Amino acid sequence: MPDPETSPVRTPAVEGPVPAIDVVVVNWNGGDLLAQCLESLRADMDGLPTARCHVWLVDNASTDGSADRAQERFGDMTVIRLDRNTGFAGGAAAGIRASSGDVVVLVNNDAVVTPGFLRSVVGPIEADPRVGATTGRVLLAGEFVPSRPGAVPELVGHDGRGWRRSLPGETGTTLLNSTGNEVTRSGNGRDRDWLASASTTALPEVFGFNGGCAALRRRALDHVGSFDESLFLYYEDTELSWRLRRGGWRVVHVPDAVTVHVHAASSGTTSELFEVSNARNRLLVALLHAPWAVVVRACARTLVRTVRGPRRRRWVSALTQVVVRTPRTLARRRALDRTAVVPRRSVAALLVDDGPGRSGRAGGGPRA
Repeated sequence: MPDPETSPVRTPAVEGPVPAIDVVVVNWNGGDLLAQCLESLRADMDGLPTARCHVWLVDNASTDGSADRAQERFGDMTVIRLDRNTGFAGGAAAGIRASSGDVVVLVNNDAVVTPGFLRSVVGPIEADPRVGATTGRVLLAGEFVPSRPGAVPELVGHDGRGWRRSLPGETGTTLLNSTGNEVTRSGNGRDRDWLASASTTALPEVFGFNGGCAALRRRALDHVGSFDESLFLYYEDTELSWRLRRGGWRVVHVPDAVTVHVHAASSGTTSELFEVSNARNRLLVALLHAPWAVVVRACARTLVRTVRGPRRRRWVSALTQVVVRTPRTLARRRALDRTAVVPRRSVAALLVDDGPGRSGRAGGGPRA
């Protein structure tokens, strides 16, 4: 009999209607990419004629009119308009609160779903009551070629290999953005299989879900809680994955649930927003959930960057915010330990080495 922890997770053949699905899309100045996302969802929903499937667009006080245009074009969805930008964490939490479906599906506003996505991403939740979340297969939009020596790459893998988008006439390759989230032994959250070939086969067992391509069981959220809105964006999906794991829920990768993502379309990976949020939340999530050895390594890594890095001011800002939040975070750590079903050390067994591998980009979660 195959091992359910290592066998590929395919969409099960389920008779009858799929469970009630609420699709939450968080938007902040999504422009034309938002319309493409919603169009792909509407087309995929046509393949679920027996299901109750509803789209909730949570708009984080956009100023580009993207939410207005989407509401005019897609009148059958619900738009939740927030009076300020609450980041992905706040937007996703607002969508979860407003909805009531058995399953909450999360899709990036700068991604499109491929045919069969909804059926596939929900399938394992229907089939296995232990599954609290699924995470799909995210492809990077466009094709890429290795960067030329000496040139500044557009994207860099964890192994240091640089890539750029292919030019007209060049033969490029399709790369993976994510097959789920993983955490290293220095507390670094990252996309599994970042910049790997699109043909890469990924194991179903993965530490956590990628917040831009995932399905969450409502009952699991009721059990462990929703997104931590104080994180704003980045690491919010990794933090919730820790809580799901410690609550006894499985997180599995579903290769048939595919989205195509325009990487970091909203915030950029060199912006101050990205770097400060990423560094701050990496430390806070480690402090909240990880073994102390991981916390020490995470802090040491940030301190080195603060002393030697070219953008010291950003690292100082991140560390200052962590210090301010440390008392509350430690109190939450103790509270979680009292209610957890699975010991911290058991979840920490899923952590991976920091060395070169198939995975890359620090951070996690969609661009909000």
